[in-house]
Amino acid sequence: MATVAPKVFAGTSGWSYPTWKPDFYPEKTAAKKFLGYYATQLNSVEVNFTFRRLASQALLSGWIETAGDHFQFAVKAHQAITHIKRLNAAEESTARFFDSIEPLRKANQLGPVLFQLPPNLKCDVPRLREFVKLLPKELRAAFEFRHESWFNEEVYTVLRSVGVALCAAESEKIESPEVQTAPFYYLRMRQPPFKLKAIEQKVRRLAKDSDVYIYFKHEDTPEGALNAVKLLERLAK
Repeated sequence: MATVAPKVFAGTSGWSYPTWKPDFYPEKTAAKKFLGYYATQLNSVEVNFTFRRLASQALLSGWIETAGDHFQFAVKAHQAITHIKRLNAAEESTARFFDSIEPLRKANQLGPVLFQLPPNLKCDVPRLREFVKLLPKELRAAFEFRHESWFNEEVYTVLRSVGVALCAAESEKIESPEVQTAPFYYLRMRQPPFKLKAIEQKVRRLAKDSDVYIYFKHEDTPEGALNAVKLLERLAK
């Protein structure tokens, strides 16, 4: 894997894709060996698993040992917080979720936690202001808003008050603005084919003063993973 400054963490949303063979994973790589190989090529991954299920201690311990201490796991917050409670009266579910990912924090392998809100949840500043009080101060967190009503200065002020990032995500329906609200950036590249030169220029600009976490969309093809590898190689030059 190319050596890069620790300010840039690049990867994909998940790693368990047999269809990435043989272009990313060598043809004979067993599924249980995917993460170990992935971690030799990339230095971070965005975990979608935690959106639907709380990870067991045994599972996380295995990930930690396999990936190595250079690696960062960004994890998506559980749907009980974002889609069922919709950030409202979510103290219990939030505490349970943080308890479940504690092994990653203790191992210094926990990247940002991504709170991805449902598209039909419109801006509610008082609700957001109350919810962010539940976030541990040492935690890196990012919010992906999927309704355009959230993109306003009042929301940015709330995020800045606790150092939470506004996730800059692109999709077919909405594209988040690039606004810094935390000492790091969280980017989600969801629109292949990826324009790698433009992405590299953006990451170089953002990484001058802040950490950057960037995740490419996972697909049946390994395009996202291969682009993440190329990005790290370019940044290392």
